[in-house]
Amino acid sequence: MIEIKLFEEHDLAGYTLIEGFPGVGLVGPMANSYIIESLSMEYIGYISSDGFPPITAIHGNKPMFPVRIYKEAKDKLAVIISEFTIPTNLVYQLAEEITEFVRKYKIERIISIGGIPNQKPKDVAYFITSEEDLSEKVKKTGIMPIEEGVVAGVSAILLVNGEQYNIPTIDLLVEVNPTIMDPKYAEVAILNLNKIINVKINTEELEKEAKLVETKVRDILKKTKDSHDSYTKAVDATGPSMYA
Repeated sequence: MIEIKLFEEHDLAGYTLIEGFPGVGLVGPMANSYIIESLSMEYIGYISSDGFPPITAIHGNKPMFPVRIYKEAKDKLAVIISEFTIPTNLVYQLAEEITEFVRKYKIERIISIGGIPNQKPKDVAYFITSEEDLSEKVKKTGIMPIEEGVVAGVSAILLVNGEQYNIPTIDLLVEVNPTIMDPKYAEVAILNLNKIINVKINTEELEKEAKLVETKVRDILKKTKDSHDSYTKAVDATGPSMYA
């Protein structure tokens, strides 16, 4: 079972929800981590599941859920950030719960940030969208549409659900070398995100602190994996585990 919980009720009508679950190049977590910090976003809730790794994130000496929801009221932005890769068997259910959350709170649109593998990536962005009218608007920003291909993961299900429930949904994808985690990918994603949402998220600090952002995200995911692996080994020593 997956639950999306807010610590208290919030009016999210008209907001843009940005999600970037860990994937190729980790561009989503890097971009979202920077957006949250640069806009001083408010931690308003979390996503939990008995199928998630039994992990608590520690930030600033405070325990936090590893999948969190933030908001910034001025620009009407909400962000989901995850510190572990979503187990494949929970992808569909998670996307369904996010869709219901969007509908319940009358969130205006969803933007997913991800990467496209390329051994020699260029500083370009592509998009896929659930609506033809929206596609024309995004094209005018100079972001290139993907005409043919396959997408996977939470963002893939959100795209289909967006079409079904008339929720404007965009996959924003940048080229990444899958063997390298480069904060430049996050910069490209944010610069193109600015074109779509008409919010100027300044990337100057990202350029200055690129290595810090990279180290932070890499460290978060490594600690999460190590904790999960240690837990799994401990449970395996005493009996079968429900965690992959």
